[in-house]
Amino acid sequence: MAYTLYGIPNCDTVKKARTWLGERGADHAFHDYKKAGVDRGFLEARVAEHGWETVLNRAGTTFRKLPDEAKAGLDADQAVALMLEQPSMIKRPILDLGDGRTLVGFKPEAWEKALS
Repeated sequence: MAYTLYGIPNCDTVKKARTWLGERGADHAFHDYKKAGVDRGFLEARVAEHGWETVLNRAGTTFRKLPDEAKAGLDADQAVALMLEQPSMIKRPILDLGDGRTLVGFKPEAWEKALS
């Protein structure tokens, strides 16, 4: 089965995930948010599946640099708008398993289970 890995190529976690997939011979395409962008439908589907709190990378520098008023009272719609404006705010990586499910963030144990 072919998977799609979404992220930014210079992200260390994305690099680890790509290496991990390669070591397991997992066929995958890479979707670079910086070059290919991201669309609202994709983000809304991930938020519906995992919750905006999981999909929005609040620990990253881009989010932390936002003014406090932009971070206050966030909801799903506002989180999607922020991620569309700044794809660096999307938790990385996201692995599309090709069966309607995705994994957010790189956790080798969870990925192993999902790919087996």
